[in-house]
Amino acid sequence: MNINRFFSNSKNLMKLAYPILIAQLIQNLMGFADTVMAGRVSATDMAAVAVASSVWLPLILTISGLVMALASIISQYSGAKKFDEVAKATYQTAWIAVFFSIIIIALYYIVTPLLIDSLSLEPELKRLMFDYLGYIVWGGPGYCLYLVLRNYSEGLSHTRPTMIISILGLLINIPANYIFIYGEFGMPALGGAGCGIATAIVYWVMFAGMFTYAYFSKHLKHAPLFNKLFWPEWNEIKKILSLGVPIAFSLLFEVSLFAAVAILLVPFGANVVASHQIAINFSGLVFMVPLSLAMAVTIKVGFEVGNKNLEKAKELCRYSVILGLVIAIVTAAITLLFSHQIAEIYTIETEVLELAASLMFLAALFQFSDAIQVISAGALRGYKDTKSILYITFFSYWVVGLSFGLVLGLTDWIVPATGPYGFWIGFISGLTVAAVLLAWRLKVIQKRFDDEQAALA
Repeated sequence: MNINRFFSNSKNLMKLAYPILIAQLIQNLMGFADTVMAGRVSATDMAAVAVASSVWLPLILTISGLVMALASIISQYSGAKKFDEVAKATYQTAWIAVFFSIIIIALYYIVTPLLIDSLSLEPELKRLMFDYLGYIVWGGPGYCLYLVLRNYSEGLSHTRPTMIISILGLLINIPANYIFIYGEFGMPALGGAGCGIATAIVYWVMFAGMFTYAYFSKHLKHAPLFNKLFWPEWNEIKKILSLGVPIAFSLLFEVSLFAAVAILLVPFGANVVASHQIAINFSGLVFMVPLSLAMAVTIKVGFEVGNKNLEKAKELCRYSVILGLVIAIVTAAITLLFSHQIAEIYTIETEVLELAASLMFLAALFQFSDAIQVISAGALRGYKDTKSILYITFFSYWVVGLSFGLVLGLTDWIVPATGPYGFWIGFISGLTVAAVLLAWRLKVIQKRFDDEQAALA
């Protein structure tokens, strides 16, 4: 390994990755602020926000996955200097995003009357939950259009606006929550449901911020968006969906796996579930680092592939995985050394604390395979190979990870049932399989591109 090349590539990748990381963390902080501020009204309000968010997030995550394809498309166009194609791809993605966000609004008004009487929840919790969803869905189109413009900017290697606009969103979110939760400045006191209005406002503000940047920025003038309006073109939309749908489903597979395990652990009692959630929550925060790096890898690899510089693309992939493992060593060491202190941030209950701290050991092991699989997936997106990610993640998470977790956690087939430990070993097994298969697929794709280039030479 060339140390100088490693540091040079790492520096370039981190320059792109750190604004994405800060933006991701701020997004999590918004959800945290919603939960805390609603919880100060009552436990019911906090529960309503938590339940409604668990319904909303998979829906918006699906659209986010669809839109993520745009960054890899634009980065390849940018590398190939096909800047006239950038606007067309961005508009087609925007039409997709708007269509699905309108579908979500329609679903709310169709499904709510059917469900509201059949759900066996306490009346106040049910009312607050549906009110929250009724408010936030109207922010959906704004957020989806923000995601489109974000991926447009990031695809052209400008990630800092995402960070700045996320900070702006947080600065608006907290006072807006206060106004609508508690009924300040003449507004009605909506309790936890007020978080839905606040978040919807933040979504539209973030879109407005990103629109303003895209319109006026000198950095994006070489790939202008607003010189011409592109109406929907089915052939272009199909191409984007063929890349975006696998990304969306692979994200859902990962999120739904963790949700399923949380449900499966309920019979073990509240303390076990709480300990598991602490370990998952902390792992999720740590995961933001390799995830941000993976997004940067998508952009950089896409650019070099578009530029026909395949050796540089391979070099970026190789050094990004090494950088991911270096980061994993650091985060795993912190996790192991400060496991009790980390758990104490979340709880003071001794039993929960001890179990959560013991799960941190497995959370540390988790990080190595997690880094390899997410960075490999990011590189594959840069090569516009997304279907393989879908198949590999489904097999790894649901067939290997969940099956192994169920056998170890709930049965005595191999060893006496180990409860949460079994499921965490399942996570590690699934992620390790994903890491191996995605890394192998990356090698296959790189060879395919090399062969195609050699055939044209």
